[in-house]
Amino acid sequence: MGILGRSHVRRAIVIACGLAWFAPAANLQAASLLTPGPSTQVRKSGEPFGLVAAVLTYGGLRDKWLAAERKLDDERVQLALCDGDRERCASPAALRFLAIVDGARAREGRARIGEINRAINLAIRPISDQTQYGQADVWSSPLVTFAHGAGDCEDYAIAKFVALRLAGIPSDDLRIVVVHDNLDGEDHAVAAARLDGNWLTLDNRRMAMVEDDNARNYRPLFVIDQRGVMKYLDTPLQANFSSGDAAPLVALNLTSQPASPSN
Repeated sequence: MGILGRSHVRRAIVIACGLAWFAPAANLQAASLLTPGPSTQVRKSGEPFGLVAAVLTYGGLRDKWLAAERKLDDERVQLALCDGDRERCASPAALRFLAIVDGARAREGRARIGEINRAINLAIRPISDQTQYGQADVWSSPLVTFAHGAGDCEDYAIAKFVALRLAGIPSDDLRIVVVHDNLDGEDHAVAAARLDGNWLTLDNRRMAMVEDDNARNYRPLFVIDQRGVMKYLDTPLQANFSSGDAAPLVALNLTSQPASPSN
């Protein structure tokens, strides 16, 4: 994924500690509240991984997502037109994408979400942005990704995010989560869908969906939904760090990061 290169972590930490990335505390809107427990303060959140998150009001990741959203708005119109009249649809990529959505619509519950995860994993070949586009961090919209038949982890996540919504999953139950993989030391993106109060992670690296509580090798950094980009404010208990791991406050400069290995 081209979100963060390992060589930029140290510089990113410095930026984060200097508050060059984050908005002032007064501008951060907490995504959930502190709920008192019997004897201690218990922190709860409706976001994936159960952590408190706060809205980012500026920064590279926010700008990257806003640009992607503008592309998604255009594609939603094209997809709606093709969905209503398949015979006159001029986009083979849209027809392939809608065929996956059709397969999901025919299912219910976990099977619907799993169909999207499986079908999009099979439809896209993993490739780094540097290899495909000659530049780092190109966030592609679903129809561009399907036209190429290839993409990296955020392209999979964006495609699943859009397909799940078209398949009938409420927007409040959909997220894109940027995580740090503690096993390979790389940053990664996954889609997440809430079912019966639990968040399922949809990962291009595996067909099986894993609940967020069981994704123990992932440390969540940022979460994206229809409202914008939020940064997690907590460190998950299930994450396994080494004592020298200092990446919870990682800042992203997505316009200048080199691509990391394809994922």
